[in-house]
Amino acid sequence: MRSLIDILPELIELAVFSLGSVALSVAGLFIEQFALASAQGGQTVLAGWATVIGGVALLSAYFLATDKAASSFRTLRGDSVTTTE
Repeated sequence: MRSLIDILPELIELAVFSLGSVALSVAGLFIEQFALASAQGGQTVLAGWATVIGGVALLSAYFLATDKAASSFRTLRGDSVTTTE
């Protein structure tokens, strides 16, 4: 059994990646909501730009959660990290 001092860096890493993913998801949803409101208001260029930026934020959140946070969780749990290519 590992002590808390030994697993503290992994816990911090997991917390940072998880909170980053949540923050990017929330930001992406707000940007997409802004894009919808802009499109309804007739500002199609601004809506298109906001849609792309919101999509990038949501995609970044997904990759951060599945790539970094999940890998960090597996490392913390002690599982071997395997990649399928």
